[in-house]
Amino acid sequence: MPATRALPTEEALELVRLTRLLAAKELAPRVADAEAEAEFPRDVFRTLGRSGLLGLPFPEGDGGAGQPYEVYLQVLEEVAAVWSSVAVGISVHALSCFPLARFGADEQRAEWLPELLGGELLGAYCLSEPHAGSDPAAMRTRAVRDGDEYVINGAKAWTTHGGYADFYTVMARTSDDRTHGISCFLVPAGTPGLSADPPERKMGLTGSATATMRFDDVRVPVSRRIGEEGQGLRIALASLDCGRLGIAAVATGLAQGALDHAVRYARERETFGKPIIEHQGLAFVLADMGAAVESARATTLSAARLKDQGLPFTSEASVAKLVATDNAMKVTTDAVQVLGGYGYTRDFPVERYMREAKVMQIFEGTNQIQRMVISRALDRSEGGALTVLGKE
Repeated sequence: MPATRALPTEEALELVRLTRLLAAKELAPRVADAEAEAEFPRDVFRTLGRSGLLGLPFPEGDGGAGQPYEVYLQVLEEVAAVWSSVAVGISVHALSCFPLARFGADEQRAEWLPELLGGELLGAYCLSEPHAGSDPAAMRTRAVRDGDEYVINGAKAWTTHGGYADFYTVMARTSDDRTHGISCFLVPAGTPGLSADPPERKMGLTGSATATMRFDDVRVPVSRRIGEEGQGLRIALASLDCGRLGIAAVATGLAQGALDHAVRYARERETFGKPIIEHQGLAFVLADMGAAVESARATTLSAARLKDQGLPFTSEASVAKLVATDNAMKVTTDAVQVLGGYGYTRDFPVERYMREAKVMQIFEGTNQIQRMVISRALDRSEGGALTVLGKE
């Protein structure tokens, strides 16, 4: 793990220390078996919630901890270094809570957020569809107003916690307007007509349940619509900016875990009479891995600090997600190479890290989508002129 972390308060430093201890005690002993058996660790999220780790970036008035994003992301990174499936789950849970916390009415927040942020309830986020992954405005799941209810029909693909969550934040079309015809709904598990397909059989993150959710005449009271009708796409895009920072932190933690394993192995493994870390060729590989992890961390925290100051951070979140996940793929692949034949076996975790890193280049918007977001931001910029932004 990083030798030094720049944290804004002593409380934040203790929070990171607590997370590291909890990860070592509660998560590390279970991760290998749970991932091998594709076991979803529902109880872990209750433990994390009761420890205060699920509500870190949310206001204290809603049951959160009121921590800045730069602290939350470093806590998330500590979890990811030990168990990425759990860290992804924390990030997705925060993503599912964000619309409620940011756009929900006072009564909605009071009813749902305390238990969600306390870990008693687990959230999921339903945006992607089989034909509308990177283009949410093309969604077909529809919510039709019927008196004091909406009736939802359709399917949502790639739902993390699908079939296990206690509530689903669902984006559905309420009119044919491409950008202003989507609305956001809070749908509790157990609502008649809501069902989950069998979990996807994934290459990695097997401890994280991913499933298609089916909506067959699902009736939702108007009181469970979040925000105004037609505001859903705006809510979804704002949520994704935060979610991309979460995945950037997860990817950074995953890469740090792979680097730590590679360094330990390189210190212990000897060839030609000395540890392999002392051979320049391999030492330089490790140095590049270390530089990649540090650059991912710096890029992610730089974007988080913009968010914490209330400044625009959409493009920077895309940069962080792109850099951190591409770097994680490279670092985990190199970790396998450092361990040689052992790295390719399941006796060591680095092969699992490599499999887990791949999907991080895909979800929360593929890295090709991130490049589109970044290039469009450059096109809107002032032609290279420096603009200094600050809060009034």
